[in-house]
Formats: sequence, C-alpha cells, structure tokens
Amino acid sequence: MRTLPILGAVTSAIAALMLAGVASADPDTPNPLDPSGLPNVNGLTPVSPLEYSVLADTAYGFTIPGGISCMIKRADASYGCSGPLPGAPNGANLVSGSNAPGFASTDRPIYGLGGDVFKPLAPGHRLSYREVSCGLDGGGTLTCVNNRWQNGFVVGPGGSYTT
Repeated sequence: MRTLPILGAVTSAIAALMLAGVASADPDTPNPLDPSGLPNVNGLTPVSPLEYSVLADTAYGFTIPGGISCMIKRADASYGCSGPLPGAPNGANLVSGSNAPGFASTDRPIYGLGGDVFKPLAPGHRLSYREVSCGLDGGGTLTCVNNRWQNGFVVGPGGSYTT
C-alpha cells in the first residue's frame, strides 16, 4: 500500500517545520503573552507587598494613573480595581476577580475605603501575592493575572477587558 509511505513523509515534513520554528525562536525574547492571553507581567520588577499593606494588613492596595484604586485581599487573593475604567463595557467602574473576573457598576468606590492612602504602583513594576500578580507597564496599562486560573483583566488608556 502506498498510503503509509506518503503519510509518513507528510508527518515527517510537519514535524521538521514545527522543530524549525522552535529552533529559530530567540530564547532571550520573553513571550509578550502569558498562557491566558493577557500581557505577561512576570517580566516587570517585583515590589514588596509589605510596602502596599492596607486595611490593618488584610490587603495590599495601590493606585494607577487616572484615579483608579486597586487591591489584592490576603484572605482569599481576590483582586480588583475601581474608578473610571477606560472603555469598560456599559460604563462599568469596577473590575474584580478571583476565579472569574468581571465588570460591574457601583455608586461608591469599592477599593480604597477605610481611610488608607494607597501608594502608587510605579510603571515597570508588579505586586504579587500568592497566585495573583498585578503589573503596570510604561504606557500606564495595568494587567492583573490569576496564575492559577489563567485569567484576569487589563485596565489602561487603550481600554479595559477581561479574559
């Protein structure tokens, strides 16, 4: 039968093409996306969460440009941001997540309550606690990723979305 040799040749050709693609990849160039499809925050400089401790050490809070406050709660590693979220669906002013991020609207600030003044997260840095990392790039875009669930959200001048 001639089908088997042809099938073997096709399989070998596909494997060779796949290996060539892998071999030509630059190992020093970081993947701009993590497995969830969100920008990769792990390449940003980590900060000490202790510097961002708020609410009697029950959470880590920070601000980003545009009047947006964000928090990662220590009890359950839930996380979110509130404020004027650029391009959020239906004018939402809150995005939060734990195992499934989503947008909502509220008539009061959710993050940033309690009298604590949140410290700004500097561009090029990330704050991580357990499986959650939030990082601010040089263009003012914040990405928060739950590495366990491989999902999260993006808030920035170019728009806001979840994945």
